[in-house]
Amino acid sequence: MRLLGESVAPDGPRPGAAGIRRDRWGVPHLWADTVDDLARLQGRAAAIDRAWQIEVERWRSEGRLAEHVGPAEVGWDRFARRARLDDTARRCYDRLDPATRRWVAAYAQGVGEGLAEGAAGAPEFAATGSAPGRWRPWSPLGVFLVQHVLFATFPNKLWRAHVAATLGPAATALFDSDPPGGSGSNAWVVPADAATGRAPLIAGDPHRTLELPGIYHQVRLACPEFDVVGFAFPGVPGLPHFGHAGEVAWAVTNAMADYQDVYREHLRRDGDRVLVREADGWAPARRHVEQIEVRGGEPVTVEVIETARGPVVDHDRHTGDALSLRTPARVEQRLGFDALLPLLRARTVDDVATALRAWVEPVNSVLVADRSGAVTQLVAGLVPQRDERCRREPVPGWEPRYRWTGGYATMPRAAVTGPAACANDRRPDTVALGADFAPPHRARRIRALLADGVPPETVHTDDRLEADVLRAALGRLDPAALTAPARALRDRLAAWDGRMAADSADAGAFAAWRAALARGLHEHPWLRPLHAPGAYDELFAAWTNPLGRIGHALDAVVAGLPRLGVDVDPVAAAALEEVAHGDPPGAWGRRHVLHPVHLSVAEEVEAAVRAMRARVSLSGDSDCVLATSSVPGFSDACWRGPVARYVWDLTDRADSRWVVPFGASGRPGDPHFDDQLPLWADGDLIPVVTDWRRLRPEPPGGASPVPGPRTLG
Repeated sequence: MRLLGESVAPDGPRPGAAGIRRDRWGVPHLWADTVDDLARLQGRAAAIDRAWQIEVERWRSEGRLAEHVGPAEVGWDRFARRARLDDTARRCYDRLDPATRRWVAAYAQGVGEGLAEGAAGAPEFAATGSAPGRWRPWSPLGVFLVQHVLFATFPNKLWRAHVAATLGPAATALFDSDPPGGSGSNAWVVPADAATGRAPLIAGDPHRTLELPGIYHQVRLACPEFDVVGFAFPGVPGLPHFGHAGEVAWAVTNAMADYQDVYREHLRRDGDRVLVREADGWAPARRHVEQIEVRGGEPVTVEVIETARGPVVDHDRHTGDALSLRTPARVEQRLGFDALLPLLRARTVDDVATALRAWVEPVNSVLVADRSGAVTQLVAGLVPQRDERCRREPVPGWEPRYRWTGGYATMPRAAVTGPAACANDRRPDTVALGADFAPPHRARRIRALLADGVPPETVHTDDRLEADVLRAALGRLDPAALTAPARALRDRLAAWDGRMAADSADAGAFAAWRAALARGLHEHPWLRPLHAPGAYDELFAAWTNPLGRIGHALDAVVAGLPRLGVDVDPVAAAALEEVAHGDPPGAWGRRHVLHPVHLSVAEEVEAAVRAMRARVSLSGDSDCVLATSSVPGFSDACWRGPVARYVWDLTDRADSRWVVPFGASGRPGDPHFDDQLPLWADGDLIPVVTDWRRLRPEPPGGASPVPGPRTLG
């Protein structure tokens, strides 16, 4: 069987021996003679580059992070045990088709083979007195679950319940758009040009939490059956979301579908048994007790309960109800891993679409193009059919009307003939699948830029903010009622070009006023009931913090409050006066600094993060195409943004480009720990190297130069 890369002239001859090769950025290029050997090699490369990261994710999936890190992680471990993440991973692994199961097991084996080498250069192991452990065949599925169990919609339902309980059901509409953690990603396609013979181009930038090390690992996977470059989740085999196979390329964004339900459960005790209320009486729930070991603390006991709906993940402190979580992965005992090998083997848009029929969650919008010029837009995943109320809030588990019917929504697919963009927005192909969507600004802006022929790198870094609602609020203010400094600031912001550029003082002033407005609304008597103590676990604080939610949905709150009889203008005027009479805010980049999320356990990493914060200021904002997110009123630091950028060129794969926020390695001191950061911050991309002759073989038993080995506890 021919190697796909051989049809692309710059790729050169295939390598002669299996192994890891690297480009100048440390990106691993892997060659093996079989798909299983390749999976094993991918696992080894991930362990060498990201040993601490993937061990942390495995510990999270098993509910054992506090055992290694300490009491601060007990909350996560309790949730992971209650949600039965490891058990779900094992069940999904057992249901894989035999070839996929063998392939995933080979990956886990490769991780085990590379962990000691990777851990030798990772200071976190020594700092926590821990050592790499055992990867089980299902551990990759557990890692994938960890990345996505809170990525979807169920925490938003807890917030809606809090809003309804404190402000009334009508107020929940104030927070319907842009839920924390769910949106910001972009993907677009430029169709083929018959006049020039140019094939389609796919580009985009997924936005997620800016974790250090980064959530994606650039990698090339090649064997006699395929040759694919793309972004992998460290700890997970294959390239689920973004890949270029030479003849076909694909990209995803979050479809914003609602596929997780939260049920209110009435439980009662009968000795050691737990009974759960059902439509026709009380029935036994599955129940057992587990113990969480805690580094530097006492063990914590956690009760694990599962009803007919799903695992109990929390309790409502106000009503006493238990809250169970129902997901397609748990119900079907499938995650979608059976799609991963067919995806790597794909040659056409139809091949990709066929592979993704096996996908389960998260539910993705997918853009696919091949060298023939065919372009397809589809949605992949399972969205259960059930009562509409399930999409909005926790519902009574004992009422039959809220049961899943057993069916799933039909996933749309359509051919694309012109430029197209997906940006977590409400579109005809997704509107029936969810309730929370991102505002339409980014998608509309991308389409306008594509119509003007703007190159991908410029689209990636577009920092124009559509702030019509907030500008209208400024415009309504009576100049005569403002002090002279506030009037001057109002006029200045009215003339501002809307660019959230790092060096823009006007953008900094706008952000300062916006933050003051968010804080003022947070303290407004009408919204102050939101301050009431929450009913849910502290783990969900990011979704249920009133100031954060007001900041995230500020446009919608400002637009919606007048419909509920609340005058926003006095708050906007007071915020303007506050900024006008305070210290000058300075340029936007002075406030909008990189704030990578990481476990604070090793001084070497802390020093690296301090250096990053000192030298990296960012353009963009939550509603820009360059969605470098912050939380107005809470913090202007950027903790969420593009975790990768890519341009997949189907005319010649060697003309493709990509970048990640930090680098290929997760080891501080490695030359590839953060060597891509300056390029990422400036909006630049690095080339996708396709010629095997331009790669250096990795020496046996060694990756990139790393600091001297450390003794592991």
